[in-house]
Amino acid sequence: MPTWLMHTQSFLIVALMIYGIRQIPNRARHVKCMYIAMGWDIFLILQIELSRQAILKASNAVENPMLLNIHVSLAVTTVVLYGFMFATGRKVLSGQNQLIPRHRKLGYTTFVMRVLTLATSFLAVAPKE
Repeated sequence: MPTWLMHTQSFLIVALMIYGIRQIPNRARHVKCMYIAMGWDIFLILQIELSRQAILKASNAVENPMLLNIHVSLAVTTVVLYGFMFATGRKVLSGQNQLIPRHRKLGYTTFVMRVLTLATSFLAVAPKE
């Protein structure tokens, strides 16, 4: 899969997240957007793995450039945070509104990590064509 297509998808995921964050007052639309963004991002990771054997390359951390290791760390952290976002989001939807502040902080942290993942993808895994 071409690098430009992966970067385009990554940019669109971040754009969808921004739209989803702006939809917080409309809970149903917010939830739908964020589910799609997180699912699409995980699908993108699978695409990268299948086309580039990313896990094998990332496992050579000692031999990788530092920027690639930073990028991989940000990407993995983002996916882990998706799990926490999903869990707290489900609880908020079930009526545990006391979790909204925690969910919001996790959300903004996850978003920042995703933006940093996007930024480092251009620097760490830019095409060498």
